[in-house]
Amino acid sequence: MSASKQKKLNTMEVDPNEDDSSSSEDDDDDEPHPDAYRGNEEVEIDFEGRAPVDPDAQGISQLLQRLFLRAHINCNQMADLIIGSVICQCDDEEAESETDDDNMVEDGTVFGITSVLNLTAKKDQPSIAQLRTYILDRAKTHASQEVQQQLREILDSEQRHVGFLINERFINIPAQISVPLLQSLQQEIEAAKAKKMKFDFGTLLLLVKFYRKEAKKGKPAEDNYTNAEDELLSDRAKFSFEYSVASETDSGMSGDWLEGDAVMTPYRKLLVLEAKKLPQLIDDIQRFINGE
Repeated sequence: MSASKQKKLNTMEVDPNEDDSSSSEDDDDDEPHPDAYRGNEEVEIDFEGRAPVDPDAQGISQLLQRLFLRAHINCNQMADLIIGSVICQCDDEEAESETDDDNMVEDGTVFGITSVLNLTAKKDQPSIAQLRTYILDRAKTHASQEVQQQLREILDSEQRHVGFLINERFINIPAQISVPLLQSLQQEIEAAKAKKMKFDFGTLLLLVKFYRKEAKKGKPAEDNYTNAEDELLSDRAKFSFEYSVASETDSGMSGDWLEGDAVMTPYRKLLVLEAKKLPQLIDDIQRFINGE
């Protein structure tokens, strides 16, 4: 989406007494509790999706830091490589000119980002090299030998490029917003391929966040995904592996929380998806959201 064609996308519920700065700027290493953005009062906030602009870089970097936590990845440099769409709050529904739009976004908070990074073509970029190392290191520790081998073969291939799909947003923004953003990203990918740019991906990797309610008293463990659509994507993945990030969160927030008498532990899961199936996956997400 271009900045001049912004579109109202959705609303979220927030606690009007919550300090916004604490959720987006402070304690970047903290892994927020699943209920961190759920307030007792309902307040309508309108969102729009648009192309990233330079002032968005800090907000994008902060979202990436919440995904990677204390990993040795230069999120600031990665933010400079971002294409796709960012989620921002609508400040002025009447703003129509390019100038008004540019002014409107300069001081806005980035509530989410939907993008893709080429891990093959940009592997010499410092942040991409760090991301590739991070993925392989986590796989070596947490994935089976078979998954490690498949992942190495995918990342080492020069024939079919690998895209790292980013689908990050604040916790309480509903899943409905993901559909138009992913559709817009798919259109950008197709347009880039038509121009012979390096967007002909064979595989997409997606790192998703979830919380596990640990098994207790005969009850099985229960996974709660931060983005609802990630549960469906997990089911559609060719293969995946997961790992706890409880030890990587800030000691002030802790890695575990109690929900009733059950422990909630933060996890990450790397999904390996077939890039050609992205349009179908978007349709599946839409049906999933509609309860079909």
